[in-house]
Amino acid sequence: MSKSRAKLIIKGMVQGVNFRYYTQREAQKRNLTGWVRNLPDGSVAALFEGEEDEVEAMIQWCRHGPPSAQVTEMIAQPEEYRGEFGSFSIQF
Repeated sequence: MSKSRAKLIIKGMVQGVNFRYYTQREAQKRNLTGWVRNLPDGSVAALFEGEEDEVEAMIQWCRHGPPSAQVTEMIAQPEEYRGEFGSFSIQF
């Protein structure tokens, strides 16, 4: 399996609905590393690294997010895998 990395911007009703918590939980289930954080404009940013199929599965999950979220737009940008994280964290 090949490794991949993707950075996402998720827009909609994604703050105040535990989006970061659920994203961390889903990423950890998939053995992904990286981070998730709220942005000042009300969107959420996330960066995932790991096995290519697991990163793709996480991208698909983020298109909808947890049940309480309403994702209206998502931008996914592939990046070069760096292997720079030891875990997946929520950034504040």
